[in-house]
Amino acid sequence: MHVISASPENVVTTPNATMTGFAAPSRGSAELSSWHVVMPAGSTGPEHSVSREQVWTLTAGSLEVTCEGRTEKVAAGRTLVLPPDVLRRIHAEETFEAYVVMRADAVVSVPGEEGTRVLPWAR
Repeated sequence: MHVISASPENVVTTPNATMTGFAAPSRGSAELSSWHVVMPAGSTGPEHSVSREQVWTLTAGSLEVTCEGRTEKVAAGRTLVLPPDVLRRIHAEETFEAYVVMRADAVVSVPGEEGTRVLPWAR
């Protein structure tokens, strides 16, 4: 059993959002990663794909997600399931907060960039 507490060294801030990592292999989880994301109103993340399914549960605000050419609005209290290996882009219509879960071995691909990236808050 592992009990994980949020700590400053598990917080990553990008130009678009702040992620606070919880479960991850570096913190005792063998298979899954989970984190909290806060994205301020008006922010838009880069178009990218993730090699594993992600499950986002919004706890505040709302977002717009474009995935496979379809755009959906997701509001607090709803859960979004994003399939693996498809391009997506997330936009914060208003500031939102969400909890995200995925397999810990995921990597990210960005169109026009060679190779893949890891999500540091999920490792």
